[in-house]
Amino acid sequence: MRVCVMDRGFSLSMSVYGGDRAEFFRRAVVSATVEQTLPPAEVVLVVDGPVAWAIDEMIAELQDELPMPLTVVRLQENVGHARSRQAGLEATRYRIVAMHDSDDVCHPERFARQMEYLEQHPDVNVVGAQITEFVGCEDNVVATRRCPEGDEDIKRYMKDRCPMNFVTVMVRKDSVLQAGGFIDWYCEEDYYLWVRMVENGCKFGNLPEVLVNVRVGSEMYGRRGGWRYFKSEARLQRYMLSRGIISWPRYAYNVAIRFAVQVLMPNGLRGWVFCRFARKKQ
Repeated sequence: MRVCVMDRGFSLSMSVYGGDRAEFFRRAVVSATVEQTLPPAEVVLVVDGPVAWAIDEMIAELQDELPMPLTVVRLQENVGHARSRQAGLEATRYRIVAMHDSDDVCHPERFARQMEYLEQHPDVNVVGAQITEFVGCEDNVVATRRCPEGDEDIKRYMKDRCPMNFVTVMVRKDSVLQAGGFIDWYCEEDYYLWVRMVENGCKFGNLPEVLVNVRVGSEMYGRRGGWRYFKSEARLQRYMLSRGIISWPRYAYNVAIRFAVQVLMPNGLRGWVFCRFARKKQ
């Protein structure tokens, strides 16, 4: 469905949980609201379980300071990414919803560029962008993750790995809900969603420019492993095989590579491999 150029209202959906830091959370919200050249019409914030007093204080301050409504959805216990994102999506009032994490920083033109893209491509259901990753201060960029831009290239890339930087995406709400929304899948709920949206005939796009600077820990790359992580990814590959999205040779190759990297390699070596092949080092 085409977005009317004269009515560019959209929702921003975020979540915050007990492990977040108040100052990082505030920076993320500010970068995605008052610093945007095209700010959201509303912000929906899911509080995923109990949070520190400093976070609650920051939420109260933001409700007073922001020029747009800030709706808070509180969950009694921490339910994880998928269920908190689904709660946020369901609480939004606009047809277009931008996703954002609680410690990342948006480029000021992010939403203006993405809304322009959706207006020019009414058949696209999800638009993302490229990201940089930083450690400590925002200027300390350590890597860039680039994803393919066109629908065909994105779907081809999806057969190997997740083709979207989730923290950059803006979606047409109805198309996400029609695909079943966010469903729990350990560390892979977004990848699983994109696969189901492909099955529903949805189209994807990624802008070529970096629109989000992602805060990462210095040991983040090395931690992407272990049996639980591997089994989750292998199960998703099996799902794609069962749905005819990938072939048996592709399935065997994908699972073998993941087993070697995520199970057999020590953290230090895994971090090097991850940066070498999944990221462009700065």
